[in-house]
Amino acid sequence: MRTVRGLILIPLCALLLAPLLFGASQGKATVPTMQGNDLTLTIVYDNNPYDTRLETRWGFSCYIKGPEKTTLFDVGGEGSVLLSNMEKLNIDPKTVNAIVLSHIHHDHIGGLSHFLRKNHRVTVFMPQSLPQSVKDKVKQAGAKSVGVHKPMKICKNVYSTGELGTFIREESLIIKTSRGLIVITGCAHPGIVNIVKKAKELFTSNAYLVLGGFHLCWMNLSQVKRIIDGVKEEGVKKVAPCHCSGDLARKQFNKIYGKDFILVGAGKTITIKDAFSF
Repeated sequence: MRTVRGLILIPLCALLLAPLLFGASQGKATVPTMQGNDLTLTIVYDNNPYDTRLETRWGFSCYIKGPEKTTLFDVGGEGSVLLSNMEKLNIDPKTVNAIVLSHIHHDHIGGLSHFLRKNHRVTVFMPQSLPQSVKDKVKQAGAKSVGVHKPMKICKNVYSTGELGTFIREESLIIKTSRGLIVITGCAHPGIVNIVKKAKELFTSNAYLVLGGFHLCWMNLSQVKRIIDGVKEEGVKKVAPCHCSGDLARKQFNKIYGKDFILVGAGKTITIKDAFSF
């Protein structure tokens, strides 16, 4: 380095490398600047770590930006953790227009009250089978609730699968993009393969990406391999399992999908360029 009258002149190459050395690596991600037709999916709550600044807890929440409604899919279990993680990612709760709740379990709906205190000007789409107490909570906060039973349009290019399954009724989210369908699941209690089949049935299109909890953490290796075979048979291009998918399943998906496996956790953002240019 050289100095001129006490000033340090930093070489240009050091300035260019600085973003790579200080904060642009894995574990320091923030929601990137978007172009008009881009789609970003940011995991703001998960039990798998990614961004080291964020807290991890058992549960799931994904912030979806790009469609005409900015959507929060699930709200995690602890509202304080959800809001803290959003703040660290520079995500303003007031930018959310819609909340979609996948199913009744606390680790997916527990953060709702905390969030609604920050922003009650939202529409909450929830399985029709959820208890009246949850619906009352939304109403008392001043938000609007919509009960979902059959497949439903949330906004342009964004749809609910409707309630699937029997013992645990669950809805997943489908986003239509120029590359194919993106399917986001909370816990996939109805079966991840069944959910993908439903999405393909509704839109006669292949799944480009399946993201979220696959509910495989209770399965042994042979069971996991059978599920992965089923996902492959359905033509799913890319996978990003997290939450209740389990380490074993994530390792096996990584082994089989290779470059089309996306390692995700709390703070990870996936950007689909020109997602809506069709």
